[in-house]
Amino acid sequence: MSVNTEPPLTIADLEATPDDGNRYELIEGELYVSTSPSFLHQQILFKLIKVFADYLSSNPIGEITGGVGVIFDDFNGVIPDFVYFSHERRKHILKGDRFCGAPEIVVEILSPGASNERRDRQVKRNLYSSRGVHEYWIVNQESRTVEVHRKRKEGGLEFIANQQESDDLTSPLL
Repeated sequence: MSVNTEPPLTIADLEATPDDGNRYELIEGELYVSTSPSFLHQQILFKLIKVFADYLSSNPIGEITGGVGVIFDDFNGVIPDFVYFSHERRKHILKGDRFCGAPEIVVEILSPGASNERRDRQVKRNLYSSRGVHEYWIVNQESRTVEVHRKRKEGGLEFIANQQESDDLTSPLL
């Protein structure tokens, strides 16, 4: 669900939202509210994080974290399900204890509902595309697929593949 406001909201407004169990995100000054993730959503998230963590344990090239706020500017702050960032990138995007820039990989697990799907597939994809995210993975829990969008040389994200459950999911970043 999005809430239209005039004038656009800022990160300061976002930080003043209540701690009521909802997730509040700001995209182009527009407030988006979603409820806490479902049990299945969190199970998928845990399994993905475990796979990443196992890989990064053997190949210590970067880090992952889940549910962290990513602030791009005064009008854009989101909470992806989890992100990957290289050690080099960390130096540029971590300011104190805040992410203030694009991680290399952003993963979102679709929540049920047309408005949630629209937000992840269109609104967030456009935001990540324009802010320098290298890969955006959209996990569809119903179809058990991962839609991969990758940064083009000329900028922006393009659809690469819709990975099935039995496929090996790879990334040139890892």
